Amino acid sequence: MSKKKAVVSLGHDALGYTTEAQRDAVVKTARALADLVEADYQLTITHSNGPQVSMIHKAMTELRRVYIDYTPAPMCVCSAMSQGYVGYDIQNSLRAELLSRGISMPVSTILTQVTVDPYDEAFYEPTKVIGRYMSREDAETEIKKGNYVQEDPGQGFRRVVAAPKPIEIVEIEAIRALVNANQVVIACGGGGIPVIEQQHALKGASAVIEKDAIAGKLAADLSCDELIILTGVEYVYRDFGKESQSPISHMDMAEARELIAAREFGEGTMLPKIEAALTYLEKVPAGKVIITSIHRVKDAIKGKVGTVITA
Repeated sequence: MSKKKAVVSLGHDALGYTTEAQRDAVVKTARALADLVEADYQLTITHSNGPQVSMIHKAMTELRRVYIDYTPAPMCVCSAMSQGYVGYDIQNSLRAELLSRGISMPVSTILTQVTVDPYDEAFYEPTKVIGRYMSREDAETEIKKGNYVQEDPGQGFRRVVAAPKPIEIVEIEAIRALVNANQVVIACGGGGIPVIEQQHALKGASAVIEKDAIAGKLAADLSCDELIILTGVEYVYRDFGKESQSPISHMDMAEARELIAAREFGEGTMLPKIEAALTYLEKVPAGKVIITSIHRVKDAIKGKVGTVITA
């Protein structure tokens, strides 16, 4: 029997919010991922990076404040740094877990760039808050640079960046080659490094890409059998957070669109996951999406828990 090819999307719960918490979290995450490998899945893993890239951005900004000879790191560089160190922790923990189970399988991290449209409407209405709190003076300096800031009353000002839609995964052929060689691949971390294509050059964009958006595209580009989105809840719910809350065990694309139109899903939480599912299923109608928590993924692939979305 051939292996099931799947993209697994990891959320914040799988990684923690600090370097120490991440080291502890990825040990548990590696067990869940190894369970999938043992269940005969061929994995391509992508992950969030919100806390990590924010931490790096803060650190690099403070470095520039203390040592004026240093140049502040742009968002694209911070994104690349976060991909590297998150991937490093995941691949080492997963490799160790697989070896402890007698499975010898290469695990590789691909530093991944994703092209975006410089005229994407998101650049005119940035929404992603990132970095440290700033004084009004520092905020005005950022505005003079052409950056956006947002005031949090009583706290200060923070940088706000755009979240454009992904166009193309630059390293997709390298990812595909490793997948076809039966390796576990970690790619498109944090949505990928957003870049703008200028003739033959790629220029980093001051933006972030939604992790869920790139997961749907990655699964579609690889023609995966399944897209597995791991988050903080066991199911997708109707009336989430209300007394009438109820789990959804299965829905098709038409039902998903109806629930989106009814505003059932939180814009910054579940909605991007449902949209990623639709992006994938539109390209791979024979595929299947599973949304559940990382702690229940072993049961979810057996149909015991989780929300399944099909065409």
